[in-house]
Amino acid sequence: MNTSVHNLSQQESILNSFMAEIRDKNIQSDRLRFRRNMERAGEIIAYEISKTLDYISRPITTPLGISNCQVLEEQPVLATILRAGLVMHQGFLNVFDSAYRLHHGDSDSFEVKVEYLASPEIDGKTVILCDPMLATGSSMVLAYKALLKRGLPKHIHIATVIASEAGINFVQENLPDNITIWAAAIDSELTPRAYIVPGLGDAGDLAYGEKV
Repeated sequence: MNTSVHNLSQQESILNSFMAEIRDKNIQSDRLRFRRNMERAGEIIAYEISKTLDYISRPITTPLGISNCQVLEEQPVLATILRAGLVMHQGFLNVFDSAYRLHHGDSDSFEVKVEYLASPEIDGKTVILCDPMLATGSSMVLAYKALLKRGLPKHIHIATVIASEAGINFVQENLPDNITIWAAAIDSELTPRAYIVPGLGDAGDLAYGEKV
């Protein structure tokens, strides 16, 4: 398995402070703060991914002259698994200004639907696929297969706030090698009901309230 995995919790950065608040059951009751921290986590992961993308030099006219600036050669395609992924999606939108949405429900049995805000070709593109919780990995594999209906991406970055080791292993075993996994944290345990331990609970419910 050649899939690259980046565990950002192994770096000393402000992301770890945001993650502490995201996990803290006493702070989680403040939904606004929870959503903002999830958005911040998305922004930081997006920034880390941006370091691996391709750039070109472009002359930019300032009021006093010309500055040669390094800019993205091509915007990535941003796909997000809803509903919990909405907040993380906003964090990525704050960094990347070209986005697509790929979404499905919260249950284990669902139909994957693809909705595009604007639709360039995905063949040969770099795709960032976001889901705040990578538990079993099955939803991520289904999302990847749905993307293939629109073409074959050049590379896929999977971005998650918390992943389980089992979920990462499942993704590595069931997806091709042109994939990089980015996680703000990786936890070792997964319950029979597919909850990550210590995890944070249900990200969608914490962000938007319990499902009715």
